[in-house]
Amino acid sequence: MQKWFQMTVEKVIETLNSDITGLKSVDANNRLEKYGKNEIPKASKDNVFVIFLRELKDPIVLLLIVIIIFCFMIGEVIDAVAIVFIVLIDLLMGTFQEAKALKNAEALSSMIRVNAKVIRNNQEKQIASNLLVPGDIVLLESGDKISADLRVIDCYNFQVNESILTGESLAVNKSNKVIAKDAPLSERFNMLFAGTSVITGRAKAVVVATGLETEIGKIADKVNQTKEEKSPLTIRMEKFSKQISVFIVLIAIIISFILYLKGYMFNDIFLLVISLSVSAMPEGLPLALTMALTIGSNRMASKNVIVKKLNAVESLGSCTVIASDKTGTLTVNQQTAKKILLPDGIEFDISGIGYNDNGLVTSTSQEDLNKAILIGKLGVINNEALLEKRNHSWEYFGDSIDVAFLALGKKLNIDITDITVESRIPYESENKYSAVFYKSDNKHYCTVKGSLEKICSFCTTAGESKVKIDNELLKAQNERLASNGYRVIAIADGEVDSHDNYNEDIIKGLNFIGLVAFIDPIREEVKLSLKDAREAGIKVVMITGDHPLTAFSIARELNLVTTMEQVATGEDIACYLQKGQKEFDKFIQSKSVFSRVTPIDKLEIVESYKRQGEFVAVTGDGVNDAPALKSANIGVAMGSGTDVAKETASMIIIDDNFKSIVAGIKEGRNAYSGIAEVLFFLLSIAFDLPMPLVAIQLLWLNVVTDGLQDFALSFEKSEKGIMKEKPRRTTETLFNKELISEVLTSGFSIGLLVFSVWLFLIQKMRMDVSVARGYIMALMVFIQNIHVLNCRSERESTFKVPFNNPLIVFSILTAILLQIIVMEVPLFSKFLKTESIPFIHLIYLFILSIIILGIMEIYKAIKRKRRTVDNCK
Repeated sequence: MQKWFQMTVEKVIETLNSDITGLKSVDANNRLEKYGKNEIPKASKDNVFVIFLRELKDPIVLLLIVIIIFCFMIGEVIDAVAIVFIVLIDLLMGTFQEAKALKNAEALSSMIRVNAKVIRNNQEKQIASNLLVPGDIVLLESGDKISADLRVIDCYNFQVNESILTGESLAVNKSNKVIAKDAPLSERFNMLFAGTSVITGRAKAVVVATGLETEIGKIADKVNQTKEEKSPLTIRMEKFSKQISVFIVLIAIIISFILYLKGYMFNDIFLLVISLSVSAMPEGLPLALTMALTIGSNRMASKNVIVKKLNAVESLGSCTVIASDKTGTLTVNQQTAKKILLPDGIEFDISGIGYNDNGLVTSTSQEDLNKAILIGKLGVINNEALLEKRNHSWEYFGDSIDVAFLALGKKLNIDITDITVESRIPYESENKYSAVFYKSDNKHYCTVKGSLEKICSFCTTAGESKVKIDNELLKAQNERLASNGYRVIAIADGEVDSHDNYNEDIIKGLNFIGLVAFIDPIREEVKLSLKDAREAGIKVVMITGDHPLTAFSIARELNLVTTMEQVATGEDIACYLQKGQKEFDKFIQSKSVFSRVTPIDKLEIVESYKRQGEFVAVTGDGVNDAPALKSANIGVAMGSGTDVAKETASMIIIDDNFKSIVAGIKEGRNAYSGIAEVLFFLLSIAFDLPMPLVAIQLLWLNVVTDGLQDFALSFEKSEKGIMKEKPRRTTETLFNKELISEVLTSGFSIGLLVFSVWLFLIQKMRMDVSVARGYIMALMVFIQNIHVLNCRSERESTFKVPFNNPLIVFSILTAILLQIIVMEVPLFSKFLKTESIPFIHLIYLFILSIIILGIMEIYKAIKRKRRTVDNCK
């Protein structure tokens, strides 16, 4: 592989068989045929049919299809059609929601095709960027998007934002000088990379790689080779489907054997077993889960989160580690002046964040404030950026530090209309300073800003009193600010003689004015969101391309770390990787901040957490984040990020805000929200009683109770304190121990209650079996609908849960009304083989059904008491 950054410009052009005057059109066309278009192949989009087939592979849906086949085999066409209807609703809802989400994500990531300015046939011309070929000579200026990997031929005041590749928030100064060492990507100052953008200046460069051969292309290829993780819900559903299948088969065998011994006909046995299997099968579960996830995804959308796959809703709710990018997610991605430090030790704090005029410079006196105003004024004079308020919003352009100086100037109400700029020396990375020669009150001045060492070399005095400059004192001030993660800019000013040709030679004898400290500030709402995440048992780590000191400063302010020992660098990661997985995993576990990391480093960190049993959510916006986004259990891309990141991730945060991620977790946790029939059937058989319900009655109960209940419960809002619960481990089944305990308690209670009534009706009241079955059907409808109120919360008393779901009332009233109709209307009662029941008896049955409410209230109270005791230990 060619190391273009180590070659001279002449050698690069010779190797590419190019020419400084540009390629000939014929040559460019030939190269286009040879190398292909300058495009990164996008991931293929699933059409609606493919999404539908994927939904069809749901384990419980497959089991229901088997049940449907059995129903048709035994002639129960109506039952089969009922289940088909439920399955189709579930499949269509899941397909519609996922297709809609993918469409939203695609619309969000679509971008207008970029043009490139090239020299061909010794003439400048605009071409579509996908027609660039190796050897093309490209011209770039402020605001351009770089569309291929390039080697700089020459440039002027040229700065590029490479954060999508490196994670470094500050612009990179470029030059055409050869880099002798084998430099990492972030230090190849003579190279330009596809996907990055020009901040300031102009340049001429030669294309060295296009398409998949670019750095972006290589990362995209790595993404395609990375295995996509299953969601916890998928894992749990697969486990649950196996468990429920085994359970149903065992029950079917036991009941079939007992009924056979009792002399039942084979057809009757088969019909009853299939009906009971359908009753035990939670065919409403896929629909309920789809509804819950759909509602969760819609709620996430209202919180600026686009969900591309429904299972991602629950995945986010299961995460135990969030590996968050720093720039733009935890911070606002806008450099902000936060402190001014004068040579005499006077320090000013500056409030406000971002590129606007919100904020003040704190000062104890007007005299001191005038000194801060001077620094602000010089920063505005020595400036090539733009910051203006248009249509109630702030628009900006230029170097981030220059824009930050303009924001500081607006906070100080700086006015430079009396200043005449005579000449400039733009900032160059080799020079480490910029200078402006200006005229004020008929006197000529020069102001310089840049690194402390360079600015001090121009100065002989310091401060308002212009005492002899103390370089050691200023160095100590600079180091103190830098150690706290600030980027420090020194400023000096002084009177100079008038010249026709201003240059560096005349910059001398200046007065050192002070230091200004900048940082990309934390989003105001992030601290509270991090607190919520910690209370929810989620570990948050920061992964960034920024300098370790900057990363540490931000992380310390966010309470992610307390000491520098908790910060790791890319070099540390490389070192521990060589020691083996065990040592590397132990090292990763002990750190909370990872700085100066490469895309592969980030991928290794994610893989390490997964090996340790964590469920990892990764946030990112750049191409450098894509491998980790793909490898993560849940990839979360930023809305302002690259197409590659958004296509790779499972969900997209439109506003780039960490708060939206935590809000998404809350909605994800809310996405979770017939033992009784089997039990009283077994008891009836054991006590030699008639079958309490026939097949069609079991199926009716299944539809009129479970179906309506599941639908209504899927609209339940999150429980109070849900974010204080620990995340569910992916090793848990769909029904954890607590939920199994609750289901068994309610199931056995209902089963015993119904059996007791059945025993009373048959043996005590000597009631006809068909009439008694009508009573049992009515009782089951009442009990199941009263039990819905218990199911609204696993922990809280039914009487304390806010009643904010009107669908619950609707489902209960609808179920009871339907049951009364089928009993009272002869056509339906004949079909369901039931009889009419006196109204007063319906009242008695309803009163009996309330017993389940009391039983579950006692159960929840015991559970709450037990949890309180455990928390006190």
